[in-house]
Amino acid sequence: MTFYRYAGFWRRLIAFTIDGTIIFFIFVILFAIATLAYFFGAVSVNGEKFLVELADPSRVSPAMILLWLLYLFINIAYFTYFHGATGRTPGKMLLNLQVVSADGSPISFGTAFLRTASYFVSNIFYLGFIWVAFDKRKQGWHDKIAGTVVIIKEKVDQSSGISVPDDSSSETTVQTVKPPENNDN
Repeated sequence: MTFYRYAGFWRRLIAFTIDGTIIFFIFVILFAIATLAYFFGAVSVNGEKFLVELADPSRVSPAMILLWLLYLFINIAYFTYFHGATGRTPGKMLLNLQVVSADGSPISFGTAFLRTASYFVSNIFYLGFIWVAFDKRKQGWHDKIAGTVVIIKEKVDQSSGISVPDDSSSETTVQTVKPPENNDN
């Protein structure tokens, strides 16, 4: 068995910020492609009517809702895919983090989707994310809902964290060790 520590608030915040930046650039690229396609398609059909409708304030609200829905879809798809496939987003990979179930096993796409959808609960005044700093297992509300923990993928001594079975080992027993007080990793 290999032993891993729970990932703390700051390390997870940095990984989340990296992922947020990646998602933002994906959104900007998709938005630019969609805008150009819409603009050239509309101008080629009836350019004058398109320019008049473009200045109409009543057309702005539906467009903003569509943009928000696109951004929401990209977020859900990004986190569900990466957490379900490997337990690691690019931000988590850079910081040696991985999402696993509370018993140390890999998570499924269903659990990854539940965890991602639970971000909405954690996002209430950011309290669910801040909770990570005070929880003994470093779980946010979204982790508690989905039954997951985030670990640091560096082998350590058994001072605090979770023990995860090695891939080569047939042993399936998982051991959780109580963390010491004031561990800020």
